Amino acid sequence: MENKRITIDDVAVALSVSKTTVSRAISGKGRIGAATRERILAYIEEHDYVPNAIAKGLAQSRTYNLGITVPVDFTLVDLPFFQKCLMGVCDYAASEDYDVLVTLTSIDDISQLERLVNNRKVDGVVLTRTLTKDLPAQFLMDKKVPFVSVGLSKMQGIIQVDNDHETACFDLTTRLIGMGIKRFALICDSGAYVVTRSRCNGFENALKEAGLPESNGLIFDDTTDENLDRVLERVLKSDVDCILCMDDSICVKVLDRLRKAGLEVPADIKVASFYNSSVLERNIPSITSLDFDARELGRVACKTLIQLINGETVPSRSLLGYRVSMKESTKTILGKEE
Repeated sequence: MENKRITIDDVAVALSVSKTTVSRAISGKGRIGAATRERILAYIEEHDYVPNAIAKGLAQSRTYNLGITVPVDFTLVDLPFFQKCLMGVCDYAASEDYDVLVTLTSIDDISQLERLVNNRKVDGVVLTRTLTKDLPAQFLMDKKVPFVSVGLSKMQGIIQVDNDHETACFDLTTRLIGMGIKRFALICDSGAYVVTRSRCNGFENALKEAGLPESNGLIFDDTTDENLDRVLERVLKSDVDCILCMDDSICVKVLDRLRKAGLEVPADIKVASFYNSSVLERNIPSITSLDFDARELGRVACKTLIQLINGETVPSRSLLGYRVSMKESTKTILGKEE
C-alpha cells in the first residue's frame, strides 16, 4: 500500500467502516461519532491519503471549480491587467485545491457565463469588471451563485474588491496642482464602466478641494479612435497645462498623437495616466501614473470568494492601496512655463 495511492475503499476496509462513514469524516458533514472521525482522520494522515477531487466534490456538493469572467472587448493594452488578475486568482485557487475556468462576457452578452452556471460547472465566480448596467452581476444574484466583483458597484448585496481609485486619482491630481498645474483635460473611456466614474470623482474632488473652477478640468469621454484626433484638437485649443488619461490604453494613443503633431512632453504639454502598466514602462519620457497591484487584487478577490463559498463572513467592500509615481512627463521645464 505504501507504493500506491490509497483510495476511500482502502480506508474503509482497513478500519472496518463503511465508505459513507469515511466520506462523512472527510467532509465534516453528517452524523458520525467523534472517536470514529478522529480515528479515520488519523489514519488518512498517516497514510498520506488525498481525496479524489470528484469524490470530494460529491461528498461536499461542490465542483471545486471557480469561474472568472474576462471582458471580450479588452484591448492588447488592457491585457496585462487581466493576465495579472487571473494569475492572482489562480495562485490562491490552487492553494485551496480549486481549478479556474475562464469565460468571456460583454456588456450585452453573457451566454458563456450562463452556460457555465446553468450546467453547474462552478461553485462561484469572480467578475473582473463592473458595469453601470451589470448583466453578469444581476444574473449571478438571480441564480444565487456566490460571486465577488473586481471593481466597485452601486448594486446592493455585491461583495466588492477593488483598488481605491477615487482616492488615488484625487491624490495624483492634488500633487499636480501643488506643482503649479491649474488647467487640465481628462480624456476618458466608456461611461459604462464603474471605474471610470470613480476616477472622475477623484479628479473633480481634487479641483474642488483646491478651489479651482470646473472650467479648469475639462472632461472628454468621446475617445474612440475615430474621434480622438478631434478631441485632442479641442484640448490643445483650450490651452491646458496637462492631459490626464483615464488609463494606459488611452495614454498610449494620446502620446502617439502628440508626437505626430510635433509636440514634446513635458516641454509643450504635460501628460499623466490614472493607470500604469508595462506598455508605458519604455516610454520616453517616463510617464507620471498610478500603480496598482493587479495580481494581489486577483488573490484577494479569490480568497474572499472561497470564504464566501465556505459560509464565512466577508467584508462587503475591500479597498487595496496604490502608489503614485511622479515621473518626467509632468516635470517643469525651465523656460517653457508661464
